[in-house]
Amino acid sequence: MSRPPLPPFTRDSAIEKVRLAEDGWNSRDAAKVALAYTPDTVWRNRVEFPRGRAEVQAFLTRKWNRELDYRLIKELWAFADNRIAVRYAYEYRDDSGQWFRAYGNENWEFAEDGLMHNRHSSINEHPIADTERKFHWPLGRRPDDHPGLSELGL
Repeated sequence: MSRPPLPPFTRDSAIEKVRLAEDGWNSRDAAKVALAYTPDTVWRNRVEFPRGRAEVQAFLTRKWNRELDYRLIKELWAFADNRIAVRYAYEYRDDSGQWFRAYGNENWEFAEDGLMHNRHSSINEHPIADTERKFHWPLGRRPDDHPGLSELGL
């Protein structure tokens, strides 16, 4: 199975890869998203260290069951050969109705077939008021005309 765009990345193909990842995560379909990773993928995500697609899928299922109304924006930070660095922010609410915004950075390493083999993520989050929210599109893919992180001042 191949997952274009493939490394080595150009600026345009890296931007496309980042947007495809954002679109996948905004679908909140853990089974579909897990297919973007190698069968033996290795993650670091806060205090969790999923290994392999099955653990990634379980992690994402737990995440999106807790993080309701999840909306994410990713932005390319840097790229070289088979690696991409992104920064991102996402908003969600918990089951009590409290909204949060999380900020993070990810380092990605891809196999030749375009599947992500390594994902290292660092994340910080804080509670926000409903009036502080910036991500207001309907659940699912971010519309092309919705501002990105830089345009939103994030």
